[in-house]
Amino acid sequence: MTTSLFSTRGADPTTAPAFLAPLEGRDAALDGSALPVVADLRARGRARFAAVGLPTVKNEAWRYTNLRELAKQTIGPVGDSAATPVDRLPTVRRDGAGPRLVFVDGRFRADLSTIQGLPTGVLLTDFASACRDHADLVAAHLGRLASADDRPLVALNSADLTDGVVLRVGAGVAVADPIELVYVTVGREGVTASSHPRALIVLETGARAVLVEHHISQGGAAVLSNHVAEITIGEGATLHHCKVQRENDATFHLSHIAASVATNGVYDNFILTLGARLSRNEVVSALDGRDARTHVSGGYMVRGHQHADISTIIDHAQPNGTSREVYKGVIDDHGRAAFQGKIIVRPHAQKTDGHQLNRALLLSDSAEIDAKPELQIFADDVKCSHGCTVGELDDDALFYLRARGIDKETARGLLIGAFLADVLDEIAETTVRDAFQGCIAGWLEEQR
Repeated sequence: MTTSLFSTRGADPTTAPAFLAPLEGRDAALDGSALPVVADLRARGRARFAAVGLPTVKNEAWRYTNLRELAKQTIGPVGDSAATPVDRLPTVRRDGAGPRLVFVDGRFRADLSTIQGLPTGVLLTDFASACRDHADLVAAHLGRLASADDRPLVALNSADLTDGVVLRVGAGVAVADPIELVYVTVGREGVTASSHPRALIVLETGARAVLVEHHISQGGAAVLSNHVAEITIGEGATLHHCKVQRENDATFHLSHIAASVATNGVYDNFILTLGARLSRNEVVSALDGRDARTHVSGGYMVRGHQHADISTIIDHAQPNGTSREVYKGVIDDHGRAAFQGKIIVRPHAQKTDGHQLNRALLLSDSAEIDAKPELQIFADDVKCSHGCTVGELDDDALFYLRARGIDKETARGLLIGAFLADVLDEIAETTVRDAFQGCIAGWLEEQR
């Protein structure tokens, strides 16, 4: 996959030393160091990030998201997360059971994890174990989809590649229960602790799975959480990938997802953003096979001085591909959001059907959103559309509810909840949809 979201123009190499300094002398202690592909990726990531540093707003892809506050932080490594006590962990399952991997400050916690309930043919493990016991799988997929060459934060993730998850679902295997990944950030006082988990996810021919990510904070310490996922969807395979991010207001949450979808494959992604001081979720999905489908959607709810960025590329590389992209956001107080959505249709990707929609609701005069929908079409037999709307709460609807005895804050909450309800319908799995509805309800209750 060659789709690029970033060029090196507009990067600031002077920011690199502060982020690379905590990595000095750590190679021998890092998981997977004995595996050549891992050692090589780390070396290339460090060299690349040292050369470019953090992206700046002079780069078009980062025009609406400024990392200057991150650049001012005192960056340090995470503490000893092996003994860190963790409060109750989130789950989409009512019984709290099911397969789950837990990471604290980016490091795997076996004592909090379970792989019970997985059918034969499924591998779910941490990165260190995969490097030791499944080296061929790691070598075949690590660094193949997410390039460190033209994405500085992927380069930084590669430079400190320490831990993560490896999931492989074998040919024809369907996993009935959601597989959950829980990322807990704790951090350290006095520094902004950085963690860089990597995920390798492979669904072989005809496989099916539901993957749910939870990102939460424990305490109020500042953290840089920089995630990269490489997802391979085999022929006729389907992955429903849902994520909810609820980290504290001191966190910098950066995420890059690179997916490749083979013939008749389906990649379905939903991201709910509720937390973090600054968050950016990049989703790049390449439809590399005929009749491939991708569905990326989500909701973002921003308040205070939070900043949330959704940046997507849907790359139709083969004929008869279908893509659907639906995002809805609510911005309050001095919050700011950015949406950049790009659909690319390659010259030979005839019969492409692509749709993109972003709708935002501004709840205050100081709330802001920047939106940049984009179509790049190089084929002539296609059906593509995009739409973007920004508005306020309907005064007539608010008056109607208040005239029936509903107080103002409750009425606002009902209207906001109704606005977001449509985007939750994009979630295919009922259990996940219900859990995410609860997350939104909690956010609205906090607003009152």
